[in-house]
Amino acid sequence: MGSTVILDLMGGIALLLWGLHMVHSGIVRAFGADLRRLLGIALQGRIRAFLAGAFVTAILQSGTATGLMAASFVTGGTLELVPALAVMLGANVGTTLVVQVLSFNITAVTPVLLLLGVFAFKRGGRTRTRDLGRVLIGIGLMLLALHIFLGALVTTESLPVSRALLGAITGQPLLCLLIVAAVTWAAHSSVAVVLVVMALGAAHLVPPTAVIAMVLGANVGSALNPLIETGQAGNLASRRLPIGNLLTRLVGCALVLPFLHPIADLMQKYEPNPARLAADFHTAFNVLVALVFIGCLDFVAARLRYWLPEQTRPSDPGTPIYLDPSAVSAPSVALVCAAREVLRMGDIVEIMLGQAMTALLTNDRKLVAEISRMDDAVDSLNEAVKMYVTRLTRDSLDDRDAYRSMEIVSFSINLEHVGDIIDKNLMDLASKKIRRGITFSKEGETDLVEFHRQVQDSLKLAVGIFMSGDMSVARRLIAAKTQLREREFAAAERYLGRLREGTPETIESYSLDLDILRDLKRVHSHLCSAAYPVLERAGVLQRSRLKEPSFGRQKPPAHQLPLKPRTP
Repeated sequence: MGSTVILDLMGGIALLLWGLHMVHSGIVRAFGADLRRLLGIALQGRIRAFLAGAFVTAILQSGTATGLMAASFVTGGTLELVPALAVMLGANVGTTLVVQVLSFNITAVTPVLLLLGVFAFKRGGRTRTRDLGRVLIGIGLMLLALHIFLGALVTTESLPVSRALLGAITGQPLLCLLIVAAVTWAAHSSVAVVLVVMALGAAHLVPPTAVIAMVLGANVGSALNPLIETGQAGNLASRRLPIGNLLTRLVGCALVLPFLHPIADLMQKYEPNPARLAADFHTAFNVLVALVFIGCLDFVAARLRYWLPEQTRPSDPGTPIYLDPSAVSAPSVALVCAAREVLRMGDIVEIMLGQAMTALLTNDRKLVAEISRMDDAVDSLNEAVKMYVTRLTRDSLDDRDAYRSMEIVSFSINLEHVGDIIDKNLMDLASKKIRRGITFSKEGETDLVEFHRQVQDSLKLAVGIFMSGDMSVARRLIAAKTQLREREFAAAERYLGRLREGTPETIESYSLDLDILRDLKRVHSHLCSAAYPVLERAGVLQRSRLKEPSFGRQKPPAHQLPLKPRTP
């Protein structure tokens, strides 16, 4: 009998955690990007940040996900530490709202939620409808899990061994707090643990003082997850936010623990139901902590900056800075981290492209070697970005995030190809020019500089498209590709003209000049790849540049057409 009861209890907890996971994943797929955008807009002032954190967490049902979003804003420099701490205070209050809802007796709606959820998931044509169906199924499973868990606890109540064990634990409030904190950290869900505590209280297996101590433990345990998972090794400043969140919880627990019995007696007068008592205390505790700390966040932030100073970034440019491993559990945050690392790659490639022309014009051997080292850094970052994005499972991404992940990897690969062309081709040509003592003609140098400047401008456009997805910028980039092709033809004709005239510098550098133009054009082609997904998504991209064949009079082959003279 004992083994059956234990299996029922464990199965109920597992079903509860899985239902909560379905709710969270469904909301993230349906509204994750919108909620992140809302959080970014609302982070102006601590009160608005507090309200935004509470709202987003109430929808997501994951304070850890909200914390990761806020941490990504802080690390990126777009959010100050004070409003970020206010977000976490709001997130702690937001996690209590679903507990409040589930503390009422709504088990009767479980079949309805499951039926509606399955119908929406199976029949919903739109992705968002299917995701909302997943949410309804998750809520139904959570209610079903609580019903199973309560049924198993009724049997457990009659077992003397379980009563003796719980009595020994619940008699020590501090021990009770520590055990539940460890369980919450392992379960990665304060909501699930508080619901279990509510069930224990409803079955009268633990006294009200132990219920309150367990709720305190759940609050401490939920603050441990962001601390352990957030932040990169060696970067102490990235841990300011989770440590600040944990400190507020610990101070709140220190204020409440000495008064457990008076608080329990007072709450029992107004709420004799142990399950409702746990839910009400959970909400009251987090609201109280928010009221205590919302006014002194400046002092808390100042102390955190003093204790955890900003660390110098790694000297190796090939070491990723923004790829936070803990953000993988929140795909929308992880994709932002990956995009920021790709933008860093773009900065390195932009430096390489600028210095490549300097090396070609000045015969600087040291610059050639430096560009080679920068290309090694770009290669390392590209591999790191690809490995990071592939850690995001397909099931955890909605359509928008899946499309964005492909854009990130594609742009990263194209930047890596650009770096290779600069290093392996352009710098080889620079070395050849230095060895042979070749000199560009003034006209040829002017053509190369203008051609190179247009490629640099297109790199800025490509990065802008990657960041914003602006269709007008994408059109400009594709138009620049046509202009560059025409500029290449015109430059080649001018070279031929100077060859016919017998210009000495042109005779000496003719082949080198055309090779440089060719490689810069290859660079430009890779940059233009950033525009195609945006134009394709807007439905303005042609499938082919070939004209449709005419069925009337046949035109002569291209090689028989008269050549049109070009004006230099």
